Order: sequence, then structure tokens, then C-alpha cells
Amino acid sequence: MARHPWELPLYVDYFGLKAHPFSIAPDPRYLYMSARHREALAHLLYGLKNDGGFVLLTGEVGTGKTTICRQLIAQVPDHIDLAVILNPKVNVSELLETICDELGIAVAADAGIKSLVDSLNTRLLATNAQGRKTVLVIDEAQNLAPDVLEQLRLLTNLETDQRKLLQIILLGQPELRDMINGPRLRQLAQRLTARYHLGPLDGKEVAAYIEHRLQVAGCERLLFPPAMVRRIHRLSKGVPRLINLLCDRALLGAYSMRKDRIDGAIIRQAYREIFDLPARNGRFPLLAAIMAGVLMIIGLSAWLFLPLNRTGITAQPSAVLTNAAPVEEPQTTGQEPATAWPADFAFGTSPQDAFADLAALWGLDYLPELDVPCRFASNAGLRCLERQDSLETLRGYNRPAVLTLYDDDGAPFYVVLAGLTENRARFISGNQERHMDIRAIESRWFGEYRLLWRNGGQFDQVLLPGGQGRNVVWLSAVLTELGLYRQTGTESRLDGTLLAALKRFQFSAGLTPDGALGPQTIIHLQRASDSPGPRLYRSGVQ
Repeated sequence: MARHPWELPLYVDYFGLKAHPFSIAPDPRYLYMSARHREALAHLLYGLKNDGGFVLLTGEVGTGKTTICRQLIAQVPDHIDLAVILNPKVNVSELLETICDELGIAVAADAGIKSLVDSLNTRLLATNAQGRKTVLVIDEAQNLAPDVLEQLRLLTNLETDQRKLLQIILLGQPELRDMINGPRLRQLAQRLTARYHLGPLDGKEVAAYIEHRLQVAGCERLLFPPAMVRRIHRLSKGVPRLINLLCDRALLGAYSMRKDRIDGAIIRQAYREIFDLPARNGRFPLLAAIMAGVLMIIGLSAWLFLPLNRTGITAQPSAVLTNAAPVEEPQTTGQEPATAWPADFAFGTSPQDAFADLAALWGLDYLPELDVPCRFASNAGLRCLERQDSLETLRGYNRPAVLTLYDDDGAPFYVVLAGLTENRARFISGNQERHMDIRAIESRWFGEYRLLWRNGGQFDQVLLPGGQGRNVVWLSAVLTELGLYRQTGTESRLDGTLLAALKRFQFSAGLTPDGALGPQTIIHLQRASDSPGPRLYRSGVQ
């Protein structure tokens, strides 16, 4: 169906397009089936050929599961009766009623579960006698409760001496796979006749995907240079829905700035708008100041009412390795702006070389040709933390980190953030060291980093509220040292006053007070308890 002109983005006419190329609406003209999408569809079609049981397709949000489902429906043979459920947030009775509705089975309004199953069984037997097959497809199946999934398993018990009467195809997010693999649903897992996990697009597939959609929309010129396509791939992590959002917002940005193609600045702005990241150009200073004041008042109010002695909790650690030097005034030559990234520094540095620089700050000698970074760290009693956050998050960790930056062509390079004050930073790359305005990374960093934290061989997994293990003893000792808890020596479970103390610490550190002891909380605990290791700044110096 043609869209009205007023429904099209403003950039359509500007770039000479005939349609909206990156709408998230399911327009079959824009269907792009990558190799992995075709493989996933083949698994589903193979599952249809088997009698009974379950077929499972999982994938992250936006990877194209529903697109594959539509293709499956379009290719279902004539001898198959298909029932499709798109909103499975139902209980057992509602599920059975919905299946009956989809198959045109008349049931009483007050029919119970047994009556519904009997009606469904009668219909399935009649369909089988006619040489036909019945298939149930459930999208977003991660929303099904365990008891509903168990009822679905029981439906596959409906059978004749020759075959099962019902085939069930489940599509959902990765947590559906985790549910089915759990002990409660092990009998359902044993009835899977085919399963496939749909991963993201790789770099070449992202380029082909973008080109395909632009061609369908009537594009006759280069709008996304290869370097920008690579950047979109990295930022979207290959998820088609995010690719659409980034490309759509980038084209709108190019239109508003009257540019004829997409560049790095446009991609960065599109990314920040989509993911609601704060601008780094100092806009809205009054609002920022007001919000900071409100948060300070809230934090202080909660602090004043904490029942235990809090001595030491806000003090920054004073122990600093000699290589974690303070940040000096940046030296500028007058040849480039003080906030520009130096043209002769760190470009082309590999992640392995940057990790070697980071390891050196911890007193370790890492040789890239002998081991992979995080396995090397684990063998040395350290762990890697790889995330995408803000500079303020790194400031809170107070640990050096490898930052992933991007050059003007969108290619990544890597540098160690080794020191930090309020406005300046110290960077290391090989045998070079530079002190510069922190704004130098503004246009090159999207928040990606890798840092090291001391593990001590204790933390193998996140300790959840109610959990047990030796980490409980460690936690109680640290919180006692910080004045937030009184250790009894009998702690064996993360609950009660120990859990409350942990949540208070998380709140004071600006973390989500969920009571889970994971890497981020551990890093903050180590920082507050003066754990050894290199730091970004000294106590009281930022």
C-alpha cells in the first residue's frame, strides 16, 4: 500500500528517494534474508516435515524472528492448518481458548480446561483423518509462563498410533531458551525436533542490508560511505532493527544539515539521540546543575538516616601505584585546538597492544602472541569488565581502562586512560604518554571500554540475594571495614542485615541497590576499601 506524502520522512525528497528506506514497519518489499536468516527458515521448514514435537527459534530483540515467521507462514503447504498466536501473555485457559479460536473450533464461554482440550483433540483427530496436519506458531513465546509451556507439552501428547496430532513452533528471545533448558521444563526440551538461535548480521551483511533497502527505495547514489557502514555495524551490533533506527536518524540529520552523505558526526549524533545519551557539548547547564543538586539532596537525606557508623565510606583510597601519576597540564603547540585528538598519537593501535599497556599498570607483562587478554588476566588473579558506559562511570570505578576510539574513517583504535582529573586526562599508548583536555575524546568515544579488577579467585558468578558461598564472608568483612555492618563470623547467606548493608552501599555509590554482588559492585567495594591496584586519581584529587 502506498504511503501518503505526509507520512514520509522529510529526507525522502531531499535525497531523491521514492519511499522510506528504513521504516521498521514489516514491508515485504524490503525483506532482506541473510545467510543466517535463510538457515533459520530452513530449520523451521524442516521442523514442519516432522510429526509432532516442538521447533524452537530464538534471537535477540530486533534480529528478525518475526520476519522469518512471516516467511514461514507464506511457505506453509496447503495441507497444513496453521494457528498463529502473536500475544501469548495468557494463562492456560486463555491459551486453549485462543488455539480453538484460531482453528475455528466452537467452544462454550464457560468451558473448562478439560472441555477445551477435548474439543481440540476432536478437531485434531478429524483433521488427521482428512490427511491434514495442524501447526501452532507462537511468537514472543518468552512471555509464556512455565505452567503454560507445560500445558503446551501436554498438548503434544495428543496422538494416534502413527503420529502426533499437533506441531508447535516457538519463537522468542534468548530467555525462552534458558527457560526451556531449565530443570522444570526438561521434558519439553526433550521434545525439540529442531532449534536455531538467530544471531546478528556480520559486517558484510550489514553493508548488503543497507544497500538493499536503499535500492528498493530508489536510491541512485552513495549515501553511506563504507567507513560509516562499518561504524553502524559496530554501534548496532548487527541488529537489523537498530540498523534501521540509526540509518533513518542519520539521513534525517544529513537533511537538516544539508549534507549530501553521512559522516561520522551525523552517526554520533544519531546514536546519542536513539539511545538518549547526554550531549557532550555543554548544553542545558542549568538543568544539569538542578538535577545534580536534587540528587545530592536525596543522597544526603538517605545518608543521614543510615543507622550504622559510616566512617570511611566516602573516603577515596590513598594507596596509588607509582605508575598512576597525576594528570598534568596539557601542552599545546598552537597548531591544533587544545581539545583535538593529536594526529600522531595512538591511531592504529590494536586492542592487544592497548591491553599490554593496561596490564603493565597492574605490574604484569602481557605478550599478545602467547595468550588472549582476559584469559591472561584470569590466570593473574584479575578479571575483565567490558561495558559501554559514561566517563562518570569510569570515574566512579577509579581504575585505568582501555578505551575504544574511532578515527575519521570510522576505524577503531585503542588507548589506555591512565589518569583523570575533572577536565584533563592522561593517556598511554606504547611508549608514548599524553596529557590532554578530556574533550579530546568527545567525537571519538562511544563509551566502550575494558578495565581490570582484582578477583582473588573468589568471584565466579554474581551472588544474588539469598545466595550462599565464601563471597558472603568476604562481603561481610569489607562492609564491616567500611562501617556499614557488624560482622558476626556466622554469615553464610546474603540476606537480612547483610543484604540491607549491601544495598545501602550500592545506593551511596550511585549503583542500582538491587542487592546483587557483581563485578560493578565489587569494583566499588574494592575502591572504597583501599584495595591495591592502579587508580585514575589520588584521594581528593580529581
